[in-house]
Amino acid sequence: MASDKFVARHIGPREQEISEMLKKIGVSSVDELVDQTVPENIRLERPLQLEDGLTERQYYRKILGLAKKNKVFNTYIGMGYYDTITPAVILRNVLENPVWYTSYTPYQAEISQGRLEALLNYQTMVCELTAMELANASLLDEATAAAEAMIMMSNARTREKAKAGANVLLVDQQIWPQTLDVLKTRAVPLEIELKVLDVADFQFTDEVIGAMVQYPNANGEVVSYAGLVEKAHAADAKVAVAADLLSLAILIPPGEWGADMVFGSSQRFGVPMGYGGPHAAFFAARDAYKRIMPGRIIGVSKDQHGNRALRMALQTREQHIKRERATSNICTAQALLATMAGFYAVYHGPEGICQIADRIHCIAALLEKEITALGYLQLNRNYFDTIRFALPKYVKREDIEWLSLELEMNFRYFENGEVGLSIDETTNLDDINWIIEVFAKAANKPFPRIRQYPDGCTIDANLMRNSAFMQQEVFNKYRSETEMVRYIKKLEHRDISLTHSMIPLGSCTMKLNAATEMLPLSWIEFGGMHPFVPKNQARGYHEMMEELRRDLAEITGFADVSLQPNSGAAGEYAGLMVIREYHLSRGDHQRNVVLIPASAHGTNPASAVMAGMEVVVVPCDERGNVDLDALRQNAEMYKETLSAFMVTYPSTHGVFESSIIEMCDIIHQNGGQVYMDGANMNAQVGLTNPKRIGADVCHLNLHKTFAIPHGGGGPGVGPIAVAEHLVAFLPSHPVMNNGHIGITAVSAAPWGSASVLPITYGYIKMLGADGLKRATEIAILNANYIAESLKSTYGILYTGENGRVAHEMILECRHLKAESGITEADIAKRLMDYGFHAPTLSFPVHGTLMVEPTESESKHELDRFIEAMDSIYQEIQAIMAGKLDKADNPLKNAPHTAEAVTSDAWAHPYSRQQAAFPLNWLKENKYWPPVGRIDDAFGDRNLVCTCASTESYQ
Repeated sequence: MASDKFVARHIGPREQEISEMLKKIGVSSVDELVDQTVPENIRLERPLQLEDGLTERQYYRKILGLAKKNKVFNTYIGMGYYDTITPAVILRNVLENPVWYTSYTPYQAEISQGRLEALLNYQTMVCELTAMELANASLLDEATAAAEAMIMMSNARTREKAKAGANVLLVDQQIWPQTLDVLKTRAVPLEIELKVLDVADFQFTDEVIGAMVQYPNANGEVVSYAGLVEKAHAADAKVAVAADLLSLAILIPPGEWGADMVFGSSQRFGVPMGYGGPHAAFFAARDAYKRIMPGRIIGVSKDQHGNRALRMALQTREQHIKRERATSNICTAQALLATMAGFYAVYHGPEGICQIADRIHCIAALLEKEITALGYLQLNRNYFDTIRFALPKYVKREDIEWLSLELEMNFRYFENGEVGLSIDETTNLDDINWIIEVFAKAANKPFPRIRQYPDGCTIDANLMRNSAFMQQEVFNKYRSETEMVRYIKKLEHRDISLTHSMIPLGSCTMKLNAATEMLPLSWIEFGGMHPFVPKNQARGYHEMMEELRRDLAEITGFADVSLQPNSGAAGEYAGLMVIREYHLSRGDHQRNVVLIPASAHGTNPASAVMAGMEVVVVPCDERGNVDLDALRQNAEMYKETLSAFMVTYPSTHGVFESSIIEMCDIIHQNGGQVYMDGANMNAQVGLTNPKRIGADVCHLNLHKTFAIPHGGGGPGVGPIAVAEHLVAFLPSHPVMNNGHIGITAVSAAPWGSASVLPITYGYIKMLGADGLKRATEIAILNANYIAESLKSTYGILYTGENGRVAHEMILECRHLKAESGITEADIAKRLMDYGFHAPTLSFPVHGTLMVEPTESESKHELDRFIEAMDSIYQEIQAIMAGKLDKADNPLKNAPHTAEAVTSDAWAHPYSRQQAAFPLNWLKENKYWPPVGRIDDAFGDRNLVCTCASTESYQ
């Protein structure tokens, strides 16, 4: 294998190490191991038809060439996307920093304190700007946040309205078209009726559950909705507001006129447009709705020593617990982007945010003055950043469009011939003059040269904000770059990421996110592009996306791919909606039953419910496989109403089930479609594929198998691949032709989170067909090496017919609890003392740990993890033997902080050294958990989800 090939850098074990690992496992070659692991009847009949892998230098030149084909104009289209300035200190130290982008979702809070504080800052910023009581740590995008608000209003119906079957949502016709499209998609299967009207025509009759308005509206007009809220509340209806977060620095926030929930995008807070995403959607609500609010909420609690500690609050709402009872399928946030937006607010502070907002409005006001002087009619009486012009008879819209493109500017063009401009943070004096020049030349009139920035507000005083916001210390302390970078580093040091050690999370595939793959994210050619610009300005993007779709289709064996879903759960939902539409097209309106194995990811049943389907759970047998007889019985029982079977392959138990083709045949024989959850594609690529096993549609977690980083809990990307008969139903978009004409949109942007697609594109191009297959083989090798090393101590819960695991395994811990009182949670916390993130805790089987090492970890790192697990096992044995106290021992007290270990008082019956340095190699590079074990119950009883003062934790 040539040393300049990327595969040699991506894969962890060296050839000599591979030989040693094979010997430990008891096989002579990787091929023999794969033959024992992957059933022969599902193996691919030919190699993947992909290009040979590129070197990193070759790929750099290729992606640079594509970037040059993107033409980044000054864009004033607006519609929820605006150019912004990412402070370099945030760009370099967060977006480009692997500590921030390779960390995992903060389920293990003790080693996630840095990103938890960053997200708490974000929540506080949102609460302060919206004047709401509670905010979550972000959702996927503005349109899907609107859908969550709609569902939340339905769930919050009064008992009388629910009993009467009230199901109407009034929607402002001046809402973003992409938001309306996603609302339509979500509303139909849930039988919520949308009435899209002018706000003046809203009638709050008994069947109305709520209203949704845009603020400022899609025309740019600022309207007070205080009277609307009063009418809604008098009729027991709720009001949700889609707000421009930046505008709330100078406009009255919705919380002050009684809104029930406020949502939107925080993209303007330093996050590049990225041709549509990813961006963090914000979602805020009144405290009364905290139990039904979607997404993750970061809360303040205390640790075992009484110190302030952060963690995810109200975790019982997570989808793997609620399953088919869930009211949302959200399991991925946009943590990395929310972190950036929160740091933007910290860096600028309230005065800086106000200055930016004021400047934007004043520029818009100046342009209104100068352009109306040229004979144009500006239509918005009150506006924040958007002005809309009716053209005089002697001006053609085509002339304005041509002249603006000549000066490399994009305006918004309405169907009735009017022209709109949305000003943003980046607009400068040159831009102002170029805009005026276009309108002047189109009108054949002279124009003045503007030589200084304007001053003066035109918004009615009764619409202006008078209340202070973001007065907390964190937003008023870090103004210099020196102080800001130190604050970022302070938080960075409180986390564990892939830069510290392997993250052995089963089902989460925390593999290398190569630096070469990540480079384009910072380039303006990819980040600076609005998603609604003419396609000829985004030729590089489209060439890349077309190649990526073809490559993903080849890898899955399917006919086509939609890149629109912007998370794994969104992919599940989109795939089920495609299946639903397929059945409807055939007149099978009754097909609404989904069979789901008991071992499935929790988002599977949640997504099915969101798609309006009835979930029937199929049990597993004693070996952890889908019970084939039960599947057949259920498929035959529901053959008239069967819609789909959702199956994860290899199974969530980490096994290639040999009967998978038979399972798919059973479903097809009874009129259903097979949906394969692609969470475990890291064990399939190059060896088998969803089409080969008999599936009809699958989603792909690009943030797992295809190397997009997790970012502390997002971005996630979940495109769906479909067989030929489902291509016609792939999601479309109301603003841009995205190449598909099927169901209405499932996310706000036409191509989802487009700016992170170069990561997966680079991963595939640099690995090539052989490298992709090799990655899968080594993922299986690494997993079986760990399984072989730990099976005699912990035990492996499930294996395949030949005693092998796929790319992950479940470690049995229940017998240890029974004999010693040590739980899987105790083991997880103790691993922190060894500098490791825990495996997946109590999923998919309660009382166990699920481990996935990935192909990127070296034998040295695998051995470190194995040694740590063996050391913990010996500690458990010492407890059983009475050598360690059953209540006061290193596991029950883990993790141990530096403060606790160096305290003058040490009352434990084990040594400080055993607490902090149980293995010698820890002395070389010790990670100190910043807090002790966190009291979750205290945090839920005393819910604090902002940076509010919390002086006592005793």
